[in-house]
Amino acid sequence: MSDGTPADLFFDAAIGLLRRVRDEEAGNVAAAGALLADTVAAGGRLFAFGAGHSSLAAQDVVYRAGGLALMNLLAVPGVVGVDVTPATLGSALERVDGLASAVIDTSPLRAGDALVIISLSGRNALPVEMALAARARGVKVVGVTSVAYAAETTSRHGSGTFLKDHCDIVLDSKIAVGDAELTLDTIPAPFAPASTVVTAALMQAVVATAAAALADRGIEPPLLRSGNVDGGHEWNGRVMQEYGDRIFYRR
Repeated sequence: MSDGTPADLFFDAAIGLLRRVRDEEAGNVAAAGALLADTVAAGGRLFAFGAGHSSLAAQDVVYRAGGLALMNLLAVPGVVGVDVTPATLGSALERVDGLASAVIDTSPLRAGDALVIISLSGRNALPVEMALAARARGVKVVGVTSVAYAAETTSRHGSGTFLKDHCDIVLDSKIAVGDAELTLDTIPAPFAPASTVVTAALMQAVVATAAAALADRGIEPPLLRSGNVDGGHEWNGRVMQEYGDRIFYRR
């Protein structure tokens, strides 16, 4: 590791990755934003899913001030985060065949909806099967993943494929295999993961693009405001009343 504090070096690494995704994924971000806007304009619903720490970026766009009110979390019990005990259970469930299909079958997802699937490696059975099952039902799928894993690891799905192989649009987070940006001679393992920073930024970029695309079509984007500013609750109440049939986190 070169000169500079670990904090400085991590910020530099994260900023470098953000610049890469801004420059190299601009077309895919625009396409993903247009897909979400198309879905909203056509009366469809929006969903986001991630397992483990990938769920953080999915949760970040659900019921979020400044975000689209129509974005719903597609939750899989036991894999949404690290709030289960033992935390390792979530990692094990990501490899279980059939779980994603059961979740899709019992979810509100239907043809004409859009689902964003976030998986850093994209190699486990859960995200691959979820993409396959969703598309089989006529759902558009946006995958947010690190394409490097497909080149440097093997799939854990029976098909031998990765999440990126079953998406309408793929956003590549550019995260290196292992998700650790720093090394030190005094520390035996790489450290300082940046995938959450980059993936959350990608998600917000897509949502911002979708909101602007709706406005360009003369459609007021169904955005939420902070409940901590005057009039925020009233604003959100109006949006939720208008779009209540497409919002599932209130039920």
